[in-house]
Amino acid sequence: MGEIKVSPDYNWFRSTVPLKKIIVDDDDSKIWSLYDAGPRSIRCPLIFLPPVSGTADVFFQQILALTGWGFRVIALQYPVYWDHLEFCDGFRKLLDHLQLDKVHLFGASLGGFLAQKFAEYTHKSPRVHSLILCNAFSDTSIFNQTWTANSFWLMPSFMLKKIVLGNFSSGPVDPMMADAIDFMVDRLESLGQSELASRLTLNCQNSYVEPHKIRDIPVTIMDVFDQSALSTEAKEEMYKLYPNARRAHLKTGGNFPYLCRSAEVNLYVQIHLLQFHGTKYAAIDPSMVSAEELEVQKGSLGISQEQQ
Repeated sequence: MGEIKVSPDYNWFRSTVPLKKIIVDDDDSKIWSLYDAGPRSIRCPLIFLPPVSGTADVFFQQILALTGWGFRVIALQYPVYWDHLEFCDGFRKLLDHLQLDKVHLFGASLGGFLAQKFAEYTHKSPRVHSLILCNAFSDTSIFNQTWTANSFWLMPSFMLKKIVLGNFSSGPVDPMMADAIDFMVDRLESLGQSELASRLTLNCQNSYVEPHKIRDIPVTIMDVFDQSALSTEAKEEMYKLYPNARRAHLKTGGNFPYLCRSAEVNLYVQIHLLQFHGTKYAAIDPSMVSAEELEVQKGSLGISQEQQ
């Protein structure tokens, strides 16, 4: 039990990457927690947004691998926000505070929905350069809980945790997936009542993504073929919404592939970000990209632009 928490990688991560706390709202109880790793000279980093049960450190394997390859990566943990507009406004202020004009977003489950909502919210003055949506959804009504969304704030912590745990895999899983679930349960235990209630409210509050506002953003949809909290209908809806999106399929990985299938997830993230090498929106230090790789990339970019 708890293999990830005592792993050398996790302990190395916790001892080398500091957790920062930032307040950008007038209400100083709204604290963003984040890990910011990799070259500070990069002005368009990749930002990770966690699921309902997650904290910023659930992406530690992505941070370790991607920064090793020269990328700048930021993993976030949300303050308590009760509606999507409030979240988007707070996130925009955070980007202003970090002096980041545009960013790439990787969102897992709720994080994926919020990433889409933020791209939609800023579509007139774009702040999102690309999206990686992992086990994400585009319409909260799939959870059939829009009617209870306004009462989560009243529920005690144990009840909220029970609701979240109900979406975790309960059948037989391989050891790596079991470790990932243990780790996420541990992270869930660290969240307070208001944090959990607000995230569940954002997850279930009646809302959907308006695709016409974000159709020009490059998207990679990452999903798993085995059991996850998302229905097949929800996945199909995502494909319909983004017909030109790249698809990154993982045979297995459950709800938390970034923990139990990190090598595959990291590779797909790298492939997604490759298309921006050599541009001002690259998330990687230029010195880490070989000249040959850049030429190939420029060539393929030229071809794709001609096709469009």
